[in-house]
Amino acid sequence: MNKKLAKKDLNWAELGFQYLRTDFRYSCSFINGEWQPSTMLQDENLVVHEGAPALHYAQQCFEGMKAQTAEDGSILLFRPELNYERMNQAAARLLMPEIPALMFLDAIESTVQANYAWIPPYGTGASLYIRPMLIGVGENLGLQPARRYDFRVFVSPVGPYYSGAGLGVINLAVSNLDRAAPRGTGSFKIGANYAGGLMATRMAKDLGASEALYLDAAEGRFIDEAGSANIIISMKDGTLVSPASHAILPGITRRSLMTIAEVQLGLNTEQRPVELRTEFESFDEMGACGTAAVLSPVGQIWYDRAWHNVYKDGQTVGPVMQKLYDTLVGIQKGELEDTFGWLHEVSI
Repeated sequence: MNKKLAKKDLNWAELGFQYLRTDFRYSCSFINGEWQPSTMLQDENLVVHEGAPALHYAQQCFEGMKAQTAEDGSILLFRPELNYERMNQAAARLLMPEIPALMFLDAIESTVQANYAWIPPYGTGASLYIRPMLIGVGENLGLQPARRYDFRVFVSPVGPYYSGAGLGVINLAVSNLDRAAPRGTGSFKIGANYAGGLMATRMAKDLGASEALYLDAAEGRFIDEAGSANIIISMKDGTLVSPASHAILPGITRRSLMTIAEVQLGLNTEQRPVELRTEFESFDEMGACGTAAVLSPVGQIWYDRAWHNVYKDGQTVGPVMQKLYDTLVGIQKGELEDTFGWLHEVSI
């Protein structure tokens, strides 16, 4: 594809995190136990049978990734092999077929290449969000796996997930609803988990928060995660802690930040249960992290009918979250050396 292909006439710096139709999307079907030849479609609509298990029984999973434009014009993916692994873990949990590794990567690359004109230019603060999805389709009625599956990849240029560019501070409100049970599906990226959180998110926003914060379903004591992001906490003793729970999504961004903290910043890191009420006074900084959000410092938490300040004395962003954000984004955009081998360049 010609690198000189004209970009779309968009105000890239003003993009929000919303769907914007692009030109092409990848599609491949699994029929009679085999993956069929793939196609690149222009139609953004799916035609799905009314009996599809994806509609009735939520037999579907998805991933979230981003493509970034580096200063030299190259297009970079961030750790796509982890998205492949996580998607197939979810597929196996829902009795859906495995997507072969080469097919997954080809689908991602092909869709990005076909939509080159929609990839935000370097320096705009925007990126190309990539959504791979696998759904159970075809005629069905009883509670059983689908006989056919559709794998699709579409993309959309996006700006920040939360309003504001860069490190925008957000507030979280502890929800009195449960996201997932310890032996349920909380650790898998499937649509049912998110549908169940819509009400919690609305309740949190009614309180003035940006997002809901979930505690463990068993006792309501330990931090699990936010509605659309993992949590990391810088403790006053200098340790960077990530809550441990069988109900937490294994976030790629969280995992990368913890590695950066340990290897590049020399911080002590720990993944363990974090009890909100008894440990809150030991919090020095806190952040919500994920592919969409990247890293958003948490300024306040609503729990026990009151707001509690994480940052004290008017501070907005702490030095640990700032350094983690700068380092991660610098690697993702090709501005800092990728000593971990996390970047994957898409040929254009």
